Amino acid sequence: MLTTVTAGPFTVRGISVGGVYTSIGVPELGIVFDAGAPLRTLGGIDTILLSHGHADHVGGLPALLGIRALHGKTKPPRVFMPAEIVDDVVAALAAMSRLQRHPLAIEAIGMRPGDEMALAGDLRVSAVRTFHPVPSLAYIIVRRVGRLRPDLHGTPGPEIAARRRAGEEVTVYEDRLELAYATDTLISALDRAPELQQARVLIMECTFLDARKSLEAARAGCHVHLDEIIERAAAFRNEHVVLMHFSQIYPPQEIAALLDARVPPELRRKLIPFVPTTAYWPG
Repeated sequence: MLTTVTAGPFTVRGISVGGVYTSIGVPELGIVFDAGAPLRTLGGIDTILLSHGHADHVGGLPALLGIRALHGKTKPPRVFMPAEIVDDVVAALAAMSRLQRHPLAIEAIGMRPGDEMALAGDLRVSAVRTFHPVPSLAYIIVRRVGRLRPDLHGTPGPEIAARRRAGEEVTVYEDRLELAYATDTLISALDRAPELQQARVLIMECTFLDARKSLEAARAGCHVHLDEIIERAAAFRNEHVVLMHFSQIYPPQEIAALLDARVPPELRRKLIPFVPTTAYWPG
């Protein structure tokens, strides 16, 4: 069973259990984050952003590509990923294509921290460094919004059109940080890239929640502990923060109560736990 939550204007749908599988779609942006499980309902989306190469985040990619064929999708999806893993991902898909006797083609796009690439329409994706034992990235989805120069407000339309034809720039642009995605990383990724905490919506891991896993143990595995989020409560400027990638040591029905008990109220109002309504994690 998939989990679905609403965060501002966005639907966040998919599945995420730390170390097991993570694949999350945001249909309003036409994006899938990670492919740890082949989800039928995400098969029609043409842009996939991979955070890193661990199997619980990329292992479902071949089957997801197969599902796309069932959807009648003939054009390979654009798959963004850390530049260091492009060759291995392409080689793995080539091997699976031979096994399946069917091409599992992608447009592989390697990114490095600081890179920015165009998506559909007025959207772009920016890559941010994260800290995990393997090459990894966070992503920020940026929308470029154009509006009339303030000094031209009140100017008749024909005059504005004439100025534009003459080559004058009559539009000013604003970059809006719509959504950020950060998983499988030390919390220092947020400290080094504060823009993650300025996006309208942040989807981020919170693998461990209490003393069942110590802060030191969480850091040793390069994962985020709730203690670290609480320490930075005032830094979250996001409208909403979707917490996901919880460890299966926490039953789903416990998580909201843990957040209620531990998180300062101002931050707690922003937090949306990405958990199923069932008593057990899927699978």
